[in-house]
Amino acid sequence: MKLTLRRPDDWHLHLRDGDMLAAVLPHTAARFARAIVMPNLAPPVTTTAAALAYRERILAALPAGSDFEPLMTLYLTDNTLAEEIHRAAASGAVFGVKLYPAGATTNSDSGVTHLRHCDAVLAAMEEAGMVLQVHGEVTAPGIDVFDRERVFIERVLAPAVERFPQLKVVFEHVTTADAVEFVRGARDGIAATVTPQHMLLNRNALFAGGLRPHHYCLPVLKAERHREAVLAAATSGSARFFLGTDSAPHTRGSKESSCGCAGIYSAPVGIEIYAEAFEQAGALDRLEAFASEHGARFYGLPLNDTTITLERRDWMPPAEYAAGADTLVPFRAGETVRWQLVAA
Repeated sequence: MKLTLRRPDDWHLHLRDGDMLAAVLPHTAARFARAIVMPNLAPPVTTTAAALAYRERILAALPAGSDFEPLMTLYLTDNTLAEEIHRAAASGAVFGVKLYPAGATTNSDSGVTHLRHCDAVLAAMEEAGMVLQVHGEVTAPGIDVFDRERVFIERVLAPAVERFPQLKVVFEHVTTADAVEFVRGARDGIAATVTPQHMLLNRNALFAGGLRPHHYCLPVLKAERHREAVLAAATSGSARFFLGTDSAPHTRGSKESSCGCAGIYSAPVGIEIYAEAFEQAGALDRLEAFASEHGARFYGLPLNDTTITLERRDWMPPAEYAAGADTLVPFRAGETVRWQLVAA
C-alpha cells in the first residue's frame, strides 16, 4: 500500500547549530518543505539580525538540490522591544515569536519571567499579525510536573488571549486533555501543534523495562487519557491542530547521563510516525490536511505544490546517527516503524 501526500511542513522544529545542524537538517529536508525553526540556541536568537544570520547558516547546510525553506522565529525575553517585532515582520523571513517561560526547557534560562512584562510586545505582535508560539508550562517548583500545562492555561494563556483578542497563538506540543479542550473552545486565531510522541506514548513509556532517557521530553509524557485526547484532536480533522514534530536532537551522552537533556529526535521518522498514528486511529484520509494544509493556512502561507510518497512496509531506524564527533539516537531506534518514505 502506498500513500501520496502534498508535501508536509513541520511547524515546530529544533535544528541546533554547527555540526549538529549539519547532521540533522537532511532528515527534515527530505520530508518537509518548510519548518518553523526554534530560536533557543546558546545564546538565543533574540533579534531579527540574529534570525537572518541563523537562516543563512541553515541554507548553507542544506544538501545539494534541496529546496527546503526555514521559517525563522525570535526568542521572547522580558526585554524584547516592540520595535524588534516590527523589524521582524518587515524582514519577510521571521514568522513567529517563541515564549519560553524561564527555566521550562532546553536553553530557556533567558525566557520570560512573567508574561505581563511583555504586554507592549504582544500588542505589537497583534498589530503586525505575528504569531506567538507558546511553550505552555509554568515553572514554579510547587506545581507538579504533570500539572504544569493545565496551570499555565489558567494563569497565563487564557488571560493573555483575553487581553489581546486579535493575537494569533500556537499552543505548541499540547500534551493534555485540558490543552485540547482549551484550543477547541478558544476564539479564532488559536491553534496547536501536536508531536508524534504525545500521540503515541503515555508516561509509562518512560519506565518500560527500566528508565528510558530517549523518551524524556518536555512537556513530559502524560497519562493515557491525555494521550487519547491528543490523538483524537490531531486525527479529528479540526484545522486548529497541525503537525509539529518538536524534533529536538541531543547527543547520546547528554541523554544518557545523571541529568539527561529533554528532547526526542524524531526527524528521521517524522512523517512516517504520524502516518502510523493516523492509521491506528482509522484516520489516514485526514493525515494530509493535518500535515500539509492546516498549518500553512494558519500562518497565511501557500500550500506546497509537490508531493511525497509513503509505503506501508516495516523497517527499523538505525541505533544511532553520527553527529560530528558524537552520535544521536533517533525516536524508535531499533524498533519497527510501519510506514517508510519512498519518494520525495
